[in-house]
Amino acid sequence: MKNSTIIGLILGFAALVVGMILKGAPLVSLINNPAAYVIILVGTCASVFMAFPMSEIARVPKLFKLIFVEQKLISKKEVIALFMEWASITRREGLLALEARVEEIEDQFLKNGMRMIIDGNDQEFVRDVLLEDISATEERHKAGALIFSQAGMYAPTLGVLGAVIGLIAALGNLAEMELLAHAVAAAFVATLLGIFTGYVLWHPISNKLKRLSKREVELRLMMVEGLLSIQSGVSTTAIQQKLSVFLTPTERLAMAEKEETERDQAATA
Repeated sequence: MKNSTIIGLILGFAALVVGMILKGAPLVSLINNPAAYVIILVGTCASVFMAFPMSEIARVPKLFKLIFVEQKLISKKEVIALFMEWASITRREGLLALEARVEEIEDQFLKNGMRMIIDGNDQEFVRDVLLEDISATEERHKAGALIFSQAGMYAPTLGVLGAVIGLIAALGNLAEMELLAHAVAAAFVATLLGIFTGYVLWHPISNKLKRLSKREVELRLMMVEGLLSIQSGVSTTAIQQKLSVFLTPTERLAMAEKEETERDQAATA
């Protein structure tokens, strides 16, 4: 599970419940108002179905899974170590020596790229194919995140619609002030749900999907540079320097300290 997603959900619902208690608002009003849930949740779903083709909406369950289940992506440090090893093998035994390593690669993008350079394809061709693959992936990710960002726009507006419907119903109870007061309170529950789902659920989910996409795209761009460097036959030092630009300054410093420690241990051994 992604800790930040779980923590965010818990804090969001806690803020809603505790805030209502502190304000003296009855929590039972959230439960005894099914009309508000129908207007907000069903209305948001209806708006999303109107706005997007079925082929994109069908991916929503997978998108929900992405925000709760950790992506199995290789780390950037592991990518650097892997390419340094491959660069060493290539300089000693040639590019074809990596053919035995292809089936060991779990990442399909990296595996396809490795096959292309082993097959002797032109470097520009390899770059173009891999970058087009990344671009197509990025577009799919954008479409998925857009579904939730649009839902975040629709929900608060539907909350206003729910409040209007509730107020219309309240006007039928003008003769009884107690019923009128309850009806008005219930009318604004729809507004509350619309704002809450829009800005605590749908917009944050969209943002998280964008961040996950950015992380994957950066990793793939890093792989492209590594593959082209392997194809060019650069040294392990050069490939490390080239791929290290994808790391944060803190990560670079940690890697440099680790290498220095390993050299000191090797020297004293």
